[in-house]
Amino acid sequence: MPIERLNKSKHDRGSFCCGNPFLDVYLKKRAQQDLKRSLAVPYVLCEDGSSIIGFYTLSAVSIDVGALPSDIAKQLPRYPSIPATLIGRLGVDERYQGQSFGKRLLFDALYRSYKQADTIAAAAVVVDVKNENARAFYGRYHFLTLPDHPERMFLEMKMTRKMFGL
Repeated sequence: MPIERLNKSKHDRGSFCCGNPFLDVYLKKRAQQDLKRSLAVPYVLCEDGSSIIGFYTLSAVSIDVGALPSDIAKQLPRYPSIPATLIGRLGVDERYQGQSFGKRLLFDALYRSYKQADTIAAAAVVVDVKNENARAFYGRYHFLTLPDHPERMFLEMKMTRKMFGL
């Protein structure tokens, strides 16, 4: 089952339900518009080529260097901000939760982010956490909380490289 860019004529967004109304509505009503406007690129994992198991979005973001933990900020040039890739949304349909699809989607997003960083620089991957379950999920994969922004976590790109043995 490949993970591919959202295609409104191919992928059935209408039956997707992850239990988070914000994510459900986003995929059904806004994801295609964000893609068209180059605001985010939604990727989907489908069971049969059209039924969506899960999705995530990628876009560019910057991180204020002052918001990083001091031990990490000290290693960086004295720029006011650094480029990063944002995994803006990630959701798995309720029918498929607990079957490692979230991990598969996350690792695909991390790999795409790492590969893209060769073309368009990104020093980290950023996620916004909506609840403690999401915080625990990302924490398992070494994401760290930004001290002044507890709703935002990040993973240095060099850690992503290590995760994939690159």
